[in-house]
Amino acid sequence: MRSNTYKHPQSGWFGRVVEVIFNNSQLARIRRALMSRIPFLKLSSDVRDVVYLTWLVPVQAAEAFVPKGVSLWQRNGLTPFTVLSYQHVHFGPSVMGFARQSFPSPRQSNWRLYLDTSPDSAGAARTVWFLKNIISSFAYAAATRLFSDALPTHLPEKFVHRRHLDQIHTEIQPGDGSSPALSASVRVGGDRSLNEAFSSVFESWNEAVSFLACQDAAVAITEDTGQLAYAEIRLPIEVSNVLPASLCQAASMTCSLLPELQPVSDPFCFVVERVRFEAISERLLST
Repeated sequence: MRSNTYKHPQSGWFGRVVEVIFNNSQLARIRRALMSRIPFLKLSSDVRDVVYLTWLVPVQAAEAFVPKGVSLWQRNGLTPFTVLSYQHVHFGPSVMGFARQSFPSPRQSNWRLYLDTSPDSAGAARTVWFLKNIISSFAYAAATRLFSDALPTHLPEKFVHRRHLDQIHTEIQPGDGSSPALSASVRVGGDRSLNEAFSSVFESWNEAVSFLACQDAAVAITEDTGQLAYAEIRLPIEVSNVLPASLCQAASMTCSLLPELQPVSDPFCFVVERVRFEAISERLLST
């Protein structure tokens, strides 16, 4: 689960061909050479029903998922691990304006850790480390694999992110592929309070939400070069609009990275019902 090498969710000749293309380092080098000569194509989406699930995990367990030299944010030997899942609404190039409504609306899930500081050559920004990215659409998975270094996306066999009244259910089944697995349902509403574990790390519910949700950039490693890819994002979340949430049937919740990360807390849950997401830029950082 620590590698982001792509494996297709269904076996067979098509999946094998896709794996060869998506994991081809020579194609990646050609693409980088071409993309470095043209402006970054900014992307936008009006995402909805963003469910945040965050566990506190021992920093030593989390450090096994990042390369040496990358410093994770921590307090009292603990660091947050977050899974956020959401529904895109017309995810496409910002320049298309109203015509972006012709683009599909896939489901996506980002799995991340939080950096103490941005990498040296990236400048000051609130930055997360992308562990895994999962998307429900083959076309979008192909686009991110072929045109992005910061978003090494996996395609699952099944991806459900569905809201009914005050409940949102997320289910990710990898099939034979490289996607991680997740099953969780949350109920929107409740108190804006922290459990004992999170109270030892954050002073208030607002502080925790602001830290976990309001980010400026994301970093991932390019497995063929070992360089870091840095992506700037815009996600203008107003903390006052964030809703508390709680797990439904906590005993049935599954997340395939938790056994390795050894969480010491129940998940801290909250929901952002609607927000505009923009991908602003992407570049490889100098070593």
